[in-house]
Amino acid sequence: MIRKAINIGFDKGKMIKFLRNGVGIPANAGFIPVGLPGYKKNNINKYNPELAKNYVERFKEKFNMSPSLKLTTSSNYLDFCEFIQKELEKLGIEIIIDVIPGSALKQAKANGKLDFFRASWIADYPDAENYLSLFYSKNFAPNGPNYTHFSNHKYDKIYENSLRETNPEKSKLIYSRLDSIISSESIIVPLFYDEVIRFVSKNVVGMEINATNLLDLRRVKKNN
Repeated sequence: MIRKAINIGFDKGKMIKFLRNGVGIPANAGFIPVGLPGYKKNNINKYNPELAKNYVERFKEKFNMSPSLKLTTSSNYLDFCEFIQKELEKLGIEIIIDVIPGSALKQAKANGKLDFFRASWIADYPDAENYLSLFYSKNFAPNGPNYTHFSNHKYDKIYENSLRETNPEKSKLIYSRLDSIISSESIIVPLFYDEVIRFVSKNVVGMEINATNLLDLRRVKKNN
């Protein structure tokens, strides 16, 4: 209940506007980012303070206590965490921010010693599978990127099937199904899908942005 409340308990659009100068897309959908096969436009994680408050009240009634969590981060992302902290306090969720060095955060995250932490993921290649691998049980950190130590037999079986699928359209459907499991379990709290801005001279043509933000100059030319 508290995970669901956190996911919809703060305004991600407002966060992007004031903390990233409007650069980025609020993560109101699942974990697969905009632009990759498997992304499904929806508002499953859209700001809904009334429903979030309802989740918190149900938690209090069931456990006879107020929710309190420690959020671990590095100083580089303290502003994001403070924004989330203040917004969730309005719902009755206490967030205690623990700021530690980036190297210590990386090690603690890899060893599964953190209950709640801020992290980010940039794909090694433009395929949703690279994102979905973060929740495959055989990729438990520190031997893989599954830092949440999420384990779900159904998810694992579908993920393994996706590795054998060669039809792009079928792969897309499988990726969406895996993403739905991640969202329904509220394993993570997606914040935003990253965007890239490039300033290009008017006489330069062919400069395009790709899914992994690689600098590809093969079709770039400069007009006189």
